[in-house]
Amino acid sequence: MSSLWTPDGERPIRPPDQGGGKEAPVGARGPAGGAGSEGYGAASPPDVDEQVLAEQMAVMRAELANSPVEVVVANHCYGLFELAAVYLSQQPPLLPQARVAIDALGSLVEGLTGRLGEAEDQLKDGLSQLRLAYVQIDGAQRAGAEVASAVGVNGDTVGREGGAPETGAPGSTGPAGVREDAQETAQETSTTTDSGTDVEG
Repeated sequence: MSSLWTPDGERPIRPPDQGGGKEAPVGARGPAGGAGSEGYGAASPPDVDEQVLAEQMAVMRAELANSPVEVVVANHCYGLFELAAVYLSQQPPLLPQARVAIDALGSLVEGLTGRLGEAEDQLKDGLSQLRLAYVQIDGAQRAGAEVASAVGVNGDTVGREGGAPETGAPGSTGPAGVREDAQETAQETSTTTDSGTDVEG
């Protein structure tokens, strides 16, 4: 079944029904090439179908030709907007596909500035909304990936350390352990200084 796009939407072109759309009984068809075979499909020769289709196509083409070109192009832009929105709304969002649709819409809207009639402002707003949504979704995905990576690294580190000494215990590498070592070193320095003073006295 063929179709033709028009400003009112895509219209299917259906061939006319042959015999009410039902097949004739097997017995009514007769043997191939026999006298009974002329009743099946004989009422609608192939050339009649082609003529009807040609007439329908001519009517729709005339309707399309009489429509303002900016309206036709704007309708295509609306289709691209909806396509990008569908890709962005998937779970997970299909960002590569959405980017193609958004870039295609931007090429038309920005490349035809001042030539899209009354729909131009609305199309520009829609393009801005799509671009903003794309950036937000892309940023959220990147942030989520970084958090997941960081959690995985920290989990592996804790698992490898296992029975490591607690933070603050003597000899540990934590901040409290560093402070205790520094205090011990300071006390030893003070004792040495005092001893030196007594000798000189």
